[in-house]
Parts: sequence; structure tokens; C-alpha cells
Amino acid sequence: MPWQWLREYRRETFASDLLAGVIVTIMLIPQSLAYALLAGLPAEMGLYASILPLLAYALLGSSRTLSVGPVAVVSLMTAMAVGKIAETGSVEYASAAIALAALSGLMLLALGFLCFGFLANFLSHPVVSGFITASAIVIGLSQVRHLLGVEASGDNLPQLVLSLFRHIADTNPLTLLTGLLALVFLVWSRKSLQPLLLKLGLPTIAAGILSRAGPVLVMMATVVASYLLDFTQYDVALVGAIPSGLPSLSLPPLDTALWTQLAGSALLISIIGFVESVSVGKTLAAKRRQRINPNRELVALGGANMASAVSGGFPVTGGFSRSVVNFDAGAQTQAASILAAIGIALAALFLTPILRYLPNAALAATIIVAVSSLVDLELLRRAWRYSVSDFAAVITTIIATLLLGVELGVLAGIVVSILLHLYKTTRPHMAVVGAVAGTEHYRNVERHNVITHPNLVSLRIDESLYFANASYLEDYIYELVADNEKLEHVILQCTAVNEIDMSALEALEAIDHRLREQGITLNLSEVKGPVMDSLQSIDFLPHLSGRVFLSHHQAVKALKTDEIEPYII
Repeated sequence: MPWQWLREYRRETFASDLLAGVIVTIMLIPQSLAYALLAGLPAEMGLYASILPLLAYALLGSSRTLSVGPVAVVSLMTAMAVGKIAETGSVEYASAAIALAALSGLMLLALGFLCFGFLANFLSHPVVSGFITASAIVIGLSQVRHLLGVEASGDNLPQLVLSLFRHIADTNPLTLLTGLLALVFLVWSRKSLQPLLLKLGLPTIAAGILSRAGPVLVMMATVVASYLLDFTQYDVALVGAIPSGLPSLSLPPLDTALWTQLAGSALLISIIGFVESVSVGKTLAAKRRQRINPNRELVALGGANMASAVSGGFPVTGGFSRSVVNFDAGAQTQAASILAAIGIALAALFLTPILRYLPNAALAATIIVAVSSLVDLELLRRAWRYSVSDFAAVITTIIATLLLGVELGVLAGIVVSILLHLYKTTRPHMAVVGAVAGTEHYRNVERHNVITHPNLVSLRIDESLYFANASYLEDYIYELVADNEKLEHVILQCTAVNEIDMSALEALEAIDHRLREQGITLNLSEVKGPVMDSLQSIDFLPHLSGRVFLSHHQAVKALKTDEIEPYII
């Protein structure tokens, strides 16, 4: 139940949550501004998307450490979706982003109330990882224009590279210097700042907080430099004026035509955001022997997106980096998120006059360093070594995302995964098995030294039987019994058969009829209860040429001859 953690809340718990809240606030301020920039939205919308959504998730979510807000991939998908129907920087663009958050929220709420939490199982890990890797590359490259201070655009890798190449001569030297210095410091602080602070004698907690404050330090340093050196006279792009104060609450745009245009993108954003959020939530919950409820997560993320929409934000989800930081900082409950929301609200009230001097190049550097950890090219090698089909899904997702854009990329990955799965089930693994000497265990004759009998063939089927693989089963058995004059019995070991549909049943009847004509019986062993119930409900078993045995060993014992054939590999 929501708020269940309040029953066991203690002063010590509050101290842990307060520390985590402070650290996440420090991390969220530059991230919120950066992801608003990535989405092509005003900076204040990043702050707005990090206040009420955190509170909404704290009220509804099942994870105690998940931190909700703008994330890189969803921000990029927002830019791609809204950019199709409105010009970046326009009022219509911001309104469409708000509508996208509302539509995504409604979809997530509907899926949650309908208990569609199992949807997370339909996106395979290789597809999600490949999509995130390719998206991170596109995101990083899209921010190079801010590092160079040039006008460039594009929804995919070729467009971005070509656009950057065309405008490379317009590079602003001071913008480039600012961005590169910020980038170098952020990379260094991520790896080396904490060890250095520990060597200087700082307590572990203080060193940890300061090491994660690298983006804040960059923000402060570049703001001071921008103010003192008057970056505007050198045409360095700045965040500009940000309205002070908390977001005003209002209904999102209620435009049927607009919502219709955004529906497909909203669904993809909802699913990707949900899968990413649940993956992070499950990982963190498992470390403390806790559990999350996928259906409640759908409702909580839906509520968070609706909260973002009514407060002038854009689509949000559970963020990997900030959730891990929240967890590592010692967050015990969602009170840490509530405290972080308060911290962001205070920043919106009092820090916005300062943030107007923040260079876009510094935010771009923050985004590039943040998404660099999402690039997992090692995934390709692992997938290739483990499974060709998984590798095909990964490489298709990566290439499609890089060349066609994020939406078509994830769709391509899903389609390829489904097609490969269907292909594998149409050609199920089947093995001729024999007895391991001195036991009642049966193993593949091609992998083990086993005992077989010349008058029978034992065939293990490692897949449910349905219309798509029924003909493959027929062909396999016919080839197996061809020109085997000693053969009297075929035994199908059905240990892994969870279902037999009507098409497969007709195939079994055809197999039985053809074997009977050759003087061979068809037998079944180890048939599962639900499958047996289905077979008994029709007249298949009374007309079966052979028998149904409880165990495979009983079948072999009843049908074998005294002659044996040791199968030597």
C-alpha cells in the first residue's frame, strides 16, 4: 500500500533520507536544465518536471528508492515527437510537450488499472539495451552543436553528422573552450575527484557528495565566468531569463487533433519509460530484498506524468543515474524524493536569476557525460557469443535507431525480436535420446554416451506444439524413421510440451496414421496434466496406435527388445 513506509518511519530513517534528498537535489538541478535543453524546451520546464512528479511518485509508487524526473532518452523522444508538429522554441512546441506528458500519463494510468504490468516482459533486454546505447550516441552527438556554438539539427546519425559538418566553420571559439573545459572536468570528477578528496582527509560522506556535485560545480564556475566576462558580447549562447517561482497549475491543452498526432509517440514513450523505470526499480529493490509491483508502477508513473503536465512539465520516468545515486546515498523511503522535490522548488524560487548566465555548452557537456555511461558496445560482443538471434535483435535496434531515429529504432527492435522468436518456435529443438547407463535418465545421443534400442526411437520435443511448427515435426519424424526396417515404435517425450493446439493435433494424427501404415506405433510419455486433459476431451487417444506412459523410462522398458545399441559419440 502507498505510504506503508510511514508506519515504520524513524528519526534515523529521516537522517538517511535527508542526506539522499540533498545529494539528489544537487544532481537534479543541472540535469533538469540539461534535459529541458535536450528536449528543445525552456529551462524552467526541466525544473517544473522535477517537482510535482517526484511528489506524485512518492505517493503512488511501490519502489522506495526510485527517483522520477526528466531522463535523457525520454527527453530525446519528446524532442523527436514534438518537433514533427511544431517549431522548436515556439509556444506551440511547449504546449505540445505538455500535452505529450498528459497523454503518456493517461495511457500509463489506463494500463495500470487494467493490470498490464506484464508489458515489461515484451521488450527483451537486448532490444532495450541496444536502443538505449544507440539513443545515447544520438543524444551525445546532438549536443555537439551546443559545444561548438553552431546551428545544426537532425533526428538521426547521418543528419546530425552532415549538419555539423556543414556548420563546423561557424564554431564559436569561446563556446568551444567553455564546453571542452566543462567536459574534461566532468569526466575527471566522475573518476578521480572522490579519491582525491579522501586523500585530503575529507569524510567519506562529504567526499561522496562533492564528487557527485561535479555538474553543480561546472554550473557555478561557468555562470561566474559568463557574468564576469560578459559572454553575450562574444555570442556565447546562454540559458537566458528563467521565470522565478513555482509552476502554476493548469490543464494541459485539450486539442483532439494534437492528441491524435501525438498518440503513437506517447505510447512508445510510455512503454520505454515504464520498462526503463521497472528495470531500475527491480534492480535496486532486489539489493534490499524488497519487491516492486509493476501494475502500481504503471499507475505511479502515470500519476507522475499527469503531475508534470498540469505543472507545465514534459514526460518523465524513473531515471537510472539519479535512482542509483539516491540508493547509494542511503535513501530508505520515498521521503528522500519528497525532500528532493522541496530542494528543486527552492531552486526554482531563488536560483533562477543566477541561472540566466549559464552557458548552453556547460549543459551540453553535462548531458554528454551523463549519457556516456549508457553506451554499452560490449553488449554486441556478449550477444554475438551467446545468441545469434539476440545479436540480430541488438544490431538491428542499434542500426535502425542510429539511421532512422529513436521511434523507428525501437519499433524495428521489437519487430525483429518477435520475428526471431516466432522463427525459433517454428523450428523447435528436438533430440533423439537414450538411457544413461545404470539410471532412468535420458539424454541427447549426440551429447552423451547412452544406450538405445534398435526397435524404437525416443524423441524429446523441447517446445509446445502449435500451428507454426506442426509441419516441421512431421518432416522431422518422417526423416527419422525413413529406411529403418528394424523400427517398431516411436516414443515422443513430451516433458517440455505445455500446449498442443488443433493444428498440431492434426499433425500428430497424420503422423500416427502414416506410421501405422508402416507397422510402427506412436507413443507418448510424460504428458503434462493440462495437455492430457485436452487430449482426453476428444477421440485422439482411443485411436492412437500406441500408448501413453507416465514416465519415459516406463515406455522404453515396455517397448524395448533385449538387444541394445550403445551410442558412442
